[in-house]
Amino acid sequence: MSKIYTVLIVLILSAHSLFAQQEAQFSQNMFNNMAINPGYAGMRDAICLTGFVRQQWMGFEGSPQTNLLSIDGKVDLLRGGLGATIMTDKLGFEDNIGVKVGYAYHLHAGPGRLGIGAQAGFLNKKIDFSKFEPIDPTDPLLQSTAEETTMITDVSFGLYYQVPQLFYAGISTSQLLQSDGVFQTTDVEMQLQRHYYITGGYTYPLPMDPAYELLPSVLIKTDFASTQFDINALVRYNNLYWGGLSYRHTDAIVAMVGGRYQQFKFGLAYDITTSDVGKERRSSGSLELMVGYCFTIEIERIPQSYRNVRFL
Repeated sequence: MSKIYTVLIVLILSAHSLFAQQEAQFSQNMFNNMAINPGYAGMRDAICLTGFVRQQWMGFEGSPQTNLLSIDGKVDLLRGGLGATIMTDKLGFEDNIGVKVGYAYHLHAGPGRLGIGAQAGFLNKKIDFSKFEPIDPTDPLLQSTAEETTMITDVSFGLYYQVPQLFYAGISTSQLLQSDGVFQTTDVEMQLQRHYYITGGYTYPLPMDPAYELLPSVLIKTDFASTQFDINALVRYNNLYWGGLSYRHTDAIVAMVGGRYQQFKFGLAYDITTSDVGKERRSSGSLELMVGYCFTIEIERIPQSYRNVRFL
């Protein structure tokens, strides 16, 4: 299987001196708005940390392994929120480390609130060329036997609107400048590919028992070369436990469960791969774990004393 992966990468590098960088995907996308939309920063009126660990296409050697940690919080002094994400993504002989830092300005609009956000992003990409097994030993693109790295910076922009406990909607774009970097020895150029995201979700209490809520949501993502959409449906009980299904077009059917304990939330998703990668048992699916924690900082106000004019 490692030779198959090597052949695939060699063909990509040989066919083009420039290749595009695609962003990682997550199944529990309804809990991952901070990673794709900078306008979301601070919208929960608390300081929140959310972590994801994802193993995609288990059993397929060289398959993506992704870890992500995001943090955001409302800052009244700035009339908005601050947010940041850190991600590591490993695909075969390729390692990526990405950091994004951003700010969202909040506006009251109708019954809800609008976040207008921007982020600066930094991506460090490393490829270990020593692990490749070239079909042609004289291939000039694979003469390097070193670990080569390149650093790229870019920006993201997003709008996020929510009415608490009712619905949310967002539109965003990442890798807006489509910046590029070059691996010096091989002269291979890597360019960030601009991505667009549209998200939306609704909370619908079931009439027969309002303790149960239906939470439909959707995520559409495209780079205009390909488009993918996730349709999600969760059922939540008493705002404590949830479970449901998701369908990712041409890729997977996802089962999800989760729950809350005090300020913590936990989620688990399992993807049943429906694409060609999952055929003939080449992959046993994808597994994703989510952990979140939110808290507030209460600043004790010092009582102010006033002089009574009667005793001046």
